[in-house]
Amino acid sequence: MLQSKHSEAFLAVAETGSFEQAAMRLNITASAVTLRLQTLEKQLGQVLIIRERPCKVTTAGQEVLLFLQHQRLMEQNLMQNLQGQSPNSPFFKLNIASNADSLATWLLPTIQKTLLLEKIVIDLKIDDQTQTHHLLAAGLVNACISTEAIAMKGCDATHLGKMSYRMVATPLFVESFLKYGVKRETLRTVPAVIFNDKDRLHTETMERLFGLMPNSYPYHSIPSATSFVDVILRHLGYGMVPVMQIQHELETGQLIEIMSDARTDLHLYWHHWKQQSKQLEQLTQLFVDQTQAILN
Repeated sequence: MLQSKHSEAFLAVAETGSFEQAAMRLNITASAVTLRLQTLEKQLGQVLIIRERPCKVTTAGQEVLLFLQHQRLMEQNLMQNLQGQSPNSPFFKLNIASNADSLATWLLPTIQKTLLLEKIVIDLKIDDQTQTHHLLAAGLVNACISTEAIAMKGCDATHLGKMSYRMVATPLFVESFLKYGVKRETLRTVPAVIFNDKDRLHTETMERLFGLMPNSYPYHSIPSATSFVDVILRHLGYGMVPVMQIQHELETGQLIEIMSDARTDLHLYWHHWKQQSKQLEQLTQLFVDQTQAILN
């Protein structure tokens, strides 16, 4: 069995990247941190931390780190369940990972009522829909919205529905940059809009349709779903946007679709640990039903 003080020392070093910072977190000396970590490594027969600046976890260390982070999250949930609330608040805290587009469109309206009735506050982690399940695997969140269809061990996954995306721009942008059509050579010199470096939706579309890699065309990187659309509306670039976010702009002609072949449906799934709190169970039941009604 892992002793808590040894595990805490490893967690502190792994999460801060420094023996000195870990010592400050634990209110002990750096040498004590070193001794505890060495004891844990000896017990497991594995080197867990690479001693460099900053410190890095080994492959074995990554496995231990994920286990301990998940254990910590489960302990927090257990304490809240037993106490009925967190120590300093009448509200129960849930950690959820979502993609930005879901947050900008349908997510909050579907959970609003449950958050109020069940006295839940959420710590929302935003990442690309292809990456959110990694946060669940790391034990950093209780649940996530992801494009990953298969549930990892110890989790359940439920299909929520699909979000439809279109490649759009303003008429003025098209007149200025794409007057003679959307062609491969033209796109090499025309600014796109992407969310961030993890935005595979746009990059995979460009590679599939035109054989263009991300470094072969200019782009704005705008890590905000609402500002993302604003940049396009300001005639600064073209990009992939959920139809439900720009329905009005498409109907009024403020935005127009520029590549019909780029149309994409992203299927989303709700992943959560099978061992879940009463609050997450309540949220899941209502959330799944309401979301499926919106996305299907």
